[in-house]
Order: sequence, then C-alpha cells, then structure tokens
Amino acid sequence: MKILFVTSEAYPLIKTGGLADVSGSLPVALRNNRQDVRLLMPAYHDALEQAGELHAVATVAMAGSTQPIRILEGVLPGTRVKVWLVDYPPAFNRPGNPYMTLQGDPWPDNAQRFALLSRVAVEIAQNRVDLRWQPDVVHCHDWQTALVPALLSLEPSRPATVFTIHNLSYQGIYDSTTFVHLNLPTALWHPDGLEYYGKLNIIKGGLAYADIITTVSPTYAEEIQTYEFGYGLEGLLGHRRDRLHGILNGIDYEKWNPAQDPRLKKPYTVRNLDDKEENKKQLRKDFNLSQKKDLVLIGMITRLVEQKGIDLILDAMPRLIQFPVQFVILGGGDSRFEWALGEWAKLYPDRIGLRIGYDETLAHHIEAGADIFLMPSRFEPCGLNQMYSQRYGTVPIVRRVGGLADSVVDATDENIAQGTATGIIFDHADANAVCWAVERALTLYRDFRVWRGMMRAGMRQAFDWKTSAGKYIEVYEEAVRLAALRP
Repeated sequence: MKILFVTSEAYPLIKTGGLADVSGSLPVALRNNRQDVRLLMPAYHDALEQAGELHAVATVAMAGSTQPIRILEGVLPGTRVKVWLVDYPPAFNRPGNPYMTLQGDPWPDNAQRFALLSRVAVEIAQNRVDLRWQPDVVHCHDWQTALVPALLSLEPSRPATVFTIHNLSYQGIYDSTTFVHLNLPTALWHPDGLEYYGKLNIIKGGLAYADIITTVSPTYAEEIQTYEFGYGLEGLLGHRRDRLHGILNGIDYEKWNPAQDPRLKKPYTVRNLDDKEENKKQLRKDFNLSQKKDLVLIGMITRLVEQKGIDLILDAMPRLIQFPVQFVILGGGDSRFEWALGEWAKLYPDRIGLRIGYDETLAHHIEAGADIFLMPSRFEPCGLNQMYSQRYGTVPIVRRVGGLADSVVDATDENIAQGTATGIIFDHADANAVCWAVERALTLYRDFRVWRGMMRAGMRQAFDWKTSAGKYIEVYEEAVRLAALRP
C-alpha cells in the first residue's frame, strides 16, 4: 500500500517526546514490510540541519501564503524512508521546539501553522501536487494533523484515513474566531464535527472523521472512553468504539540494545548480567553518588509534569529517602518540580542525582546503570521507557495505567513462580502506593535468584516494531475496506 504518514515530529529530525520515536520507527518497520511509506512533516530549522541532502521536488499553491510553499525531499537519516518536508519559513523556521517558544509558551500561531501542514497533506493526498504519487491511506497523529481527516471528508474519491491518539490531553482547543481565521469549511462547524461547546476542538477532526482511530495501547483505548481519561471526548470515542483500536508501540531494537550500545561503559547481554554493574558504577560516578553496594539505584527519565506523577514522588520522598536507595533523575518541565527536586538533591548529594533537560546519551546510561526504573504516571497512553528498561534488564515500577499495564508483568507470587514477572505494578496515585511499590521491589531485590529471573524475563520480552507494524498494516487494510463502502 501507499501510505502518507503525516506527523509534527520524527526522530532523528526533531524530538520532544514519544511521538517522535514512533514517527521515526514505525515508517521504517512498515517499509521493511514492503509498504510504500512517505513521511510528511514541517521543515523546522533543526529538522533541516539534521536531514542531510534535500532537494525541492514541488511547490504547493495555498491561499494566504506570503511566499511559495516548497516540498523538500530526502530520506529519514539512517533509513531508506522517503521524507517530504513542508518548507514555509514564516511558519516553521524559528527557534524553540516545534510547539513552544524559548520561554516555554505555545507559539501564538500554532493553529495556523499546523492547519497549513494539514492542508498540504490534503493536497498531496488528492494528487494535486506534482509528486506523481497518491496514497491509499493517510495516517495522521495527534491534534497537529487532525484537520486532515476532517478536510478530506469533504473531498470526492479520497484515500482512507487513520488517526492515532498519542495523548488525548492535548486537543488543540481554540475559540470560535480561530475557526473563522483558519478559513475552514462551515460544513465542519457542528457538534458532531469540530465544534466543542462553542469552541474549536481540532483533535475532533481526527476522532469524528477518520475511517479508523488507533491509540498506542489496548488499555488506553479502553481508558479514553471513560470520564477519568476521556477529557470530555469519552462520549464521541464510545460512539466510535467499533472503529477504535489499541496497538502497543514498539521500540527500536537496534538503537536500544545493551549488547551493542556504543554509549555504554560496558555492553552486556542476558547471559552476562554481571557486566551491567560496570554501568551502574559509571552512572554513579557521572552524578558523584555514593558507590555503597547496599544502595539500590532507581532511575527516572521523564517530563517533570503532573501527568508523570512527579508530585507523588515529592510527596513520598521523605519516606523514600529512608530506604537504602539512590535516585538518578533526567528531565525537565514544570519549574516548581524542577526546583523541589533540586532542593532534595542539595540535601542528599550522594543519594540523589538530578539533570534538568534531556540528553540521549545519559538516557542510555540510566537505562543500563539503574537497578530499578520508576514510572508513577497518573496516565500513560503507552510509555516507552518501561520497555527500554526491560530491554536493559532494569526492573520497572509502574502504575497500572495505559501502556504500562499492557507491557509490564506484575511480580505476583504466581508470576514469579512461573518466571514471567518483569516488574512491580501499583494501582493508586498516591505517595503511600509509591512507597509500597518501592519497598516491594527492595524485598525482591534482596532475593538474588528472583531478581535475576525478573531481569532476564524483561530482557526476553518482544517489544519490536515488527509486531506493531503488522497490526498497523491490518488496520490500513480495514480502513481501505471501510473507505470503499462510503456512500
């Protein structure tokens, strides 16, 4: 099949979170399954620097644009996936990340910027751009590209559309005047369309109009149909549940491979786990932490926001620090969380290591060097770090939500006896539950045979993209069948 993959970020061109990892890996897996994939995304300043050789292959005429919109063609670095970058400097060539200014505020014209990306995608999908290629399926991701299925719904002989929710809490909600300023068709302005209590809700374009909706784990697909996780759209999702699929994300097994990871102090495999200790020593050295052997090292790589349960960690810290543990934390986000964690690091410099921001190399060091990986998320559509952790023999502690529940096998007595346990799962979003989970992990850690069994079980889990890509291909085929049945 010919698949147009429309996204607002893709690794290694640019990354702010898990969407970039998916967009950088799933197209590669699809191509390896002999699908004809073209990745479309904005030509951000940083993306242009990372993209390598590019050449202009087409221009797109668009009302209101102040200069030509060019399509630059290249390949996703390190792959053979063809990339088309939408080159329109007034919208995309600016400092900061794709969505926010250097001061951390959303770009005031985000609605206009991503509406432009969506309109270019529609022109390509309808073969109105001189690229001599028309997709069978258009696959869009999150609110930034959700206008594509909505706009295509008004087109005759349109391709099938698939829309993936990576995080429903970000919806692209604007006042009604933005709908007018975007010059969107009035046929889309109604409660079953883009209107949301008198406002414009862009993600509804994907949820209401796509032939198939997917999200990034089976459990999250069920959760978003409830009041707690639906963010006001649970009714619409429940109405379309027959079109909703949950497909667990995969991870890049070449990039995340402890046996061949060039970033590690000492690579290791499931057969020589003793070598993992060298990475633990190096990680402690990187953060000037105590090398005491009786201290268990807990790692976290996370956005420092409430969704990730950072407030739970801070509430639990007075008790957690009494346990024989150390923490290494990598992440950035809410300034109040950054400050509070910094204060704890000052109080216990040999027990708590903190690095504000993101560093890919350090992320690999943490996954390899930590004994435990902690993810106390309030909600987690999929999550990738719990998969990376298991791949590296680092036992995850997670809350029973979303993809965390789908990818970690809880250390119940039965699962331990069967040799299938890979982590510790807790239920409640409170400090007591976090402390219970850590204490449970420490008890298991003291049993060498049990702990090594959990490490090995995690390393043998299959989270590769080949499995997930096969499920997406089935979804694309279903979307094409459904599109053929349109009146």
